[in-house]
Amino acid sequence: MTDLPISAELISEQNDRAHEALEEDYAALSRKLSRRGINIAAVQQQVSDFSVAVPSWGAGRGGTRFAKFPIPGEPTNIHEKLADCAVIHQLTRATPRVSPHFPWDKVADYSALRQEAEAYGLGFDAVNSNTFQDQPGQAKSYATGSLSSTDAATRAQAVEHNIECIEIGQKLGATDLTVWVGDGTNFPGQQDLGRSLDRYLEAAAEIYAELPVDWRMLLEHKMFEPAFYSSVISDWGSSILAAQTLGEKCHCLIDLGHHAPNVNIEQIVARLHRFGKLGGFHFNDSKYGDDDLDSGSINPHQLFLVFNELVEAELHPRKGFNPSYMIDQSHNVTDPIESMMSSADAILTAYAKAVLVDREALHGAQEANDAMLAFQTLRDAYKTDVSPILAASRAENGGAIDMIGTYRASGYRDLKSQERVAVELGSGIV
Repeated sequence: MTDLPISAELISEQNDRAHEALEEDYAALSRKLSRRGINIAAVQQQVSDFSVAVPSWGAGRGGTRFAKFPIPGEPTNIHEKLADCAVIHQLTRATPRVSPHFPWDKVADYSALRQEAEAYGLGFDAVNSNTFQDQPGQAKSYATGSLSSTDAATRAQAVEHNIECIEIGQKLGATDLTVWVGDGTNFPGQQDLGRSLDRYLEAAAEIYAELPVDWRMLLEHKMFEPAFYSSVISDWGSSILAAQTLGEKCHCLIDLGHHAPNVNIEQIVARLHRFGKLGGFHFNDSKYGDDDLDSGSINPHQLFLVFNELVEAELHPRKGFNPSYMIDQSHNVTDPIESMMSSADAILTAYAKAVLVDREALHGAQEANDAMLAFQTLRDAYKTDVSPILAASRAENGGAIDMIGTYRASGYRDLKSQERVAVELGSGIV
């Protein structure tokens, strides 16, 4: 195995300083949970078993539609991205997979890339295609659409790219293809809304036909942007209809920031699970119309409610239930490594709290139409400080009790700022 980016000695030293306080907090929480009939060790094991992927592109600093402000030591290629992702997993012990994006992460030798990741203790998650952005030397432009383009040659090019992503994914050991398109319109009447969906479905069916036996196709919906009047796959209704049309191996992926403000996302989770089409999540957060804020930074309660439905789904799985979990956010004012560690912590916090929900009491209150008791049952779990469980899980698995403190003590970012070529100023999110 490759030497990991952060020294085990430093992690151990930092953990030793925090160990006594953690023991006290853990013991207090254990006593509190015991009074509710909950075994803290069992909850900790569930937390240890949970993991979420990180996006390769998330290792770099993003921006807005207007500008990007790079951070020193930012990665410029997939090899440097893997090193940064290894830091995140080393300290969190919860992010063992990296989701690559093509053509951004193209290399000549994918077998070697897979071995490189494995040396860091990482595997690859879903591969992501890119037909929302033109590339140098590209024959056809996606300016007016990709899979739903009115031009047959452009649709064929988009299909070919997705199939290439599947082929790359097989070499990397992935089993999911995530498809998000920016296709849509900015003016009423710009395109026929029905025929654009027909073209999308026809092209997507060609991609679906090339899926290996054990693969899934995950359709990601987004209400708006870059198209501001209509988007071809704009909501979960369009997504599930497309997934049902394409076939059993096609599922819906929920990006938490891709909805209108105040949409009941947890209900969408329940509905998609009911029909066996819940494929996974891209975790982030949103305040206005943005979609890439750090996970749990704005509405951690909503994240908890989403996980409440996911735990229900785990307890009552339907055929094919195997959600893919990934962080997907743009860190334009923070160190991306710190942001993704913070997000991983927020995601596991929401999961651990959902595990603590007294399901028997909740279901009883629901059947009795006791709204307040049902609400308070959820609220009791949400109010519980589960941070000692998460910290103990990290420590026992070789991670850091204080992730960000240990990361800063390592000087990793300063070191990389000296080793890596600086990223130039730019516009746009990537």
